[in-house]
Amino acid sequence: MQMSGNTILVTGGSSGIGHALAKRFLDLGNTVIICGRREDKLREAQSRNPGFHIEVCDTSRESDRIALVQRVTKQFPDLNILLNNAGMQQQVNLLTTTMEWNRFQLEIDTNFAAPVHLCLLLGKVLASQANPAIINVSSGLAFTPAARTPVYCATKAAVHSFTISLRAQLASAGVDVVEVAPPAVNTDLGGADGHTYGVPLDEFADAVMADLAAGKPEIGYGSSSQALRMSRDEIDATTAMINKTLPIPS
Repeated sequence: MQMSGNTILVTGGSSGIGHALAKRFLDLGNTVIICGRREDKLREAQSRNPGFHIEVCDTSRESDRIALVQRVTKQFPDLNILLNNAGMQQQVNLLTTTMEWNRFQLEIDTNFAAPVHLCLLLGKVLASQANPAIINVSSGLAFTPAARTPVYCATKAAVHSFTISLRAQLASAGVDVVEVAPPAVNTDLGGADGHTYGVPLDEFADAVMADLAAGKPEIGYGSSSQALRMSRDEIDATTAMINKTLPIPS
């Protein structure tokens, strides 16, 4: 994948993995547009990285996605890379939860419907550009699901499957399709302090950038690199270990 001279749209780019990758792309001489739901967070990210362009967008909403694509393709006609990163993670006990369905729907729409729809909206646009690419962020939990985050794991497994199909469909159009499957990374995904046990964010982001530059179509790190190639027996054993270490909330 070409690492400089691109125009890149990053969803969920104001914090966490999205922000870390967006910053690195900016430092390499790319035009970077970050989008997110909260304008204050986007402006904070922009103040730290004045080169960022920002777009307020709740990617869980169909109308917001359509409007985002209309604005960005008009303002940045040379857009050639989409990085689908925005995500949310909820811990839930399905037998005791009082959470309304709309919270589950929000998780599904943010994690799966949004990247699929953005790929549909931007596929032809990207294919018409030089050095086009789509980067979808899944998760190591797509392969070894944690019982306490069942919807999150299911949506990320769906992203993995969709990305494989997308890669095959877009190969003849010359669009690189890359899956990034993070392990637990020390970010605020799932709430503040929820992943303090994860690998350092900068360490992970640096490794991802190196693998993107090397042209790898599937990128993991540490435990998620192993998960990408596990046998079924290894998946079962690792999943059992995860569910013992990370118990279901009461």
